Amino acid sequence: MLNASLLPWKSLAATVSLDASACEGWTLADPPWEGVQARRALEIKVAFANPFTAAPVVHLGLTGFDIDKWHTARISLRVGEVTPEGFLVHVATWADSRVYAVEFAWLAIGA
Repeated sequence: MLNASLLPWKSLAATVSLDASACEGWTLADPPWEGVQARRALEIKVAFANPFTAAPVVHLGLTGFDIDKWHTARISLRVGEVTPEGFLVHVATWADSRVYAVEFAWLAIGA
């Protein structure tokens, strides 16, 4: 096994745009039932162009969104399972919010 402290660091980054036309199962724009505050979520797999030796640290930043102007803007963006090959992104909204599109940038740093 290689000594991780001797491996060179590398970083990968990209911007991802998501909307109902590109993501099967997009429920973030669906209106909730009257009085229901349920969370609606979507999970997206992001693959690294070049795998890391071990799971890197991944940082996400929300860079854009399209949300219905007649309802409160609520959006949650977080990193899920990270592997040397990629990671999961969890995008969610709740209550009466309607999200039509989300854009985020990510940065992965590791060996």
